[in-house]
Amino acid sequence: MGVKVRMAYEPGAIEAALAAVVGNDPELAEELRRSLIESAERYADLLSRARCDANWYAAAWRLKGVAASFGATILLKAADDAIDAAPGDPVALRKVSRAISTLKG
Repeated sequence: MGVKVRMAYEPGAIEAALAAVVGNDPELAEELRRSLIESAERYADLLSRARCDANWYAAAWRLKGVAASFGATILLKAADDAIDAAPGDPVALRKVSRAISTLKG
């Protein structure tokens, strides 16, 4: 649906993005990482509850934006897959869930 935007990020991009923002402040970096995870979980929840195209795509695009902001490549790919999927697609939802799990370490 609409224009597809693909982005590429190098491994370690999340750490580099955090370091660029917070410098040498590990507590702030961890707080931002938690914020990424919480936002991703919120949009994943919206995806899981979406029953129409508009809500599904809005949540998927927001998830993609959050992932892109931090260079979270696995989450970015999962969001792209959700954008390509139909609302409620269980495969897309599992990919998003697994991507969020990787962010948690």
